[in-house]
Amino acid sequence: MCGISGFFHPEQDFAKKESYCQDILDSMNLALKHRGPRQQGTCVFNCFGLAQVCSDPPASDSGSLPLKETINGSSIAVLWDGELYNAPELKKELESLGHTFEGPEDTRIILAAYLEYGPDFVKKLNGVFAIAIADCAQKRLLLYRDRSGIKPLFYSIREGTVVFSSELKGLFAWPGLKPELTLEGLNEIFSLGPAKTSGSGVFKGILEVLPGHFLSCSLSGIRVCSYWELKSLPHEDSYSETIEKTSWLLEDAVCRQMKPDSPVCAFLSGGVDSSLVSAICARELKKKNKQLTTFSFDFTGNDKNFKANSFQPSLDKPYVEKMVDYLDSDHHFLECSAKDQFDLLEASVLAHDLPAMADVDSSLIYFCSQVAPLSPAALTGECADEIFGGYPWFHREECFQASTFPWTMDLKARQVLLSDDFLSELKMEEYVKNRYEASLAQVPALPGESPTEARRREISYLNLRWFMQTLLDRMDRASMHSGLKARVPFADYRIIEYLWNVPWEMKARDGIVKNLLRQAGRGQLPDEVLFRKKSPYPKTYDTAYEALLSARVREILEDSSSPVLPFIDKKKVLAFLASPSDYGKPWYGQLMAAPQMMAYLIQIDFWLRQYRPKLPDFR
Repeated sequence: MCGISGFFHPEQDFAKKESYCQDILDSMNLALKHRGPRQQGTCVFNCFGLAQVCSDPPASDSGSLPLKETINGSSIAVLWDGELYNAPELKKELESLGHTFEGPEDTRIILAAYLEYGPDFVKKLNGVFAIAIADCAQKRLLLYRDRSGIKPLFYSIREGTVVFSSELKGLFAWPGLKPELTLEGLNEIFSLGPAKTSGSGVFKGILEVLPGHFLSCSLSGIRVCSYWELKSLPHEDSYSETIEKTSWLLEDAVCRQMKPDSPVCAFLSGGVDSSLVSAICARELKKKNKQLTTFSFDFTGNDKNFKANSFQPSLDKPYVEKMVDYLDSDHHFLECSAKDQFDLLEASVLAHDLPAMADVDSSLIYFCSQVAPLSPAALTGECADEIFGGYPWFHREECFQASTFPWTMDLKARQVLLSDDFLSELKMEEYVKNRYEASLAQVPALPGESPTEARRREISYLNLRWFMQTLLDRMDRASMHSGLKARVPFADYRIIEYLWNVPWEMKARDGIVKNLLRQAGRGQLPDEVLFRKKSPYPKTYDTAYEALLSARVREILEDSSSPVLPFIDKKKVLAFLASPSDYGKPWYGQLMAAPQMMAYLIQIDFWLRQYRPKLPDFR
């Protein structure tokens, strides 16, 4: 668990103004302190300034942060945030080529791999990572992001200087780099949010390294390079072979991410995804006479207040109890109160540097904060629905016919609180249409595929590049904000690669949602859990939560200094507050309905107060 940041200019010698640069790097580390509260370090040399914070305890042989070594008379430094899941194999391969390892092993493996294979070394890695390599001999900075985009890495270019950071807040430590919004950034918040365009940093002039890409910065300029992409190919395995390989891939991913030198727990919702991950963990731990610790999440009063609907058909707790008995796990039932999730709406914004998934995010921050003191790392069932086709929009005819993102097909719910003047400037429909069509243009087509299968491939691509990325961002920021390492076995790039080309008739054999995954899990779970109908992350049905939100929105309306006021219509908002809640028609995904619209507005107001971005002059 780390945070990395720094800056680079190929024609500057930052060592000549070391004190000035040191102050900047210290500010960057301070901004990212929550990502690594136990160690921190900086270094200024040649055309580089580098900073890193880390959560691992210092060791006598760890050396200083960042890792910097002299190779053939020139310095090379490596900063990274993440985990390697194939470190033993890669270390063995590099040792056979003459490399030796001491100290922080994973970091030295990355350095040795770079020295051996050059910039393409990243293709050798299985893991989650944001990596910066500063190479003095080449006067080159390389910025890498893992294939699935699990770890964040933002950057901006200011007068020829490349400034980078794990989080947006780290960039704002650079002198003169201040938050600024254009209409494009406002569209990201109001038209697409809590999703955002891949590669966008929302604020003007700020970008994010794309998943599966790296940035090469040198005297010859700045190049964006792809090192991994999805390829559409005919699927040649039989159904039984596909089940067998899917089962093996999942088990291998889970076992690698258990990391034998580190304690681990599992999030257990009682659904098929988290239950399979937990079952594999429990089995592996039992081989060592150890018991798995599991955690489930719910909201205070949901046993009385729950209202079943097509998106959330059942409570998790009965299924969690069945799995706890089945696994013999050391289980903790965690509940979040309406007040806790309301109070943490602002913390969620600070964790993301952006408005996020409202209480879906704030509650996860609460849950992670409860898990972190008991376990340093947790495995989750996140991402299975995007990869195996678990969401309703994979199955509904209206999603096939819609010419927009299937998780937010009707923009009217987003417009209901906004002023007509702002909507006229925003051109929301046009912005969303352009982003949607640009994404479809990137889908790797398979020649000869039927129109129906081609459309399913499009929806799968949109889910991987948009919806899954939103959930991965949520998991990273919530867990890192709380000091917890959250691991996502389903997002192993090998699983994504393989399932990308598995035809729908195998993924949903016999019309059963995610049947391929269920068949791959045969014998590992009770059938009533294995074939449970999907129920997403829980949400509160407590009207007290709605009352807290409504009261806060009214305070915003009455405060003439509220920065969100120029964007909304007060009469529309009051009418919205007077109407009954509608839990059945989410405006984003499956969970974000009327209460989350209020919570999202509260987050936007706090975000504008906290970051004070310069706004476009359209009023």
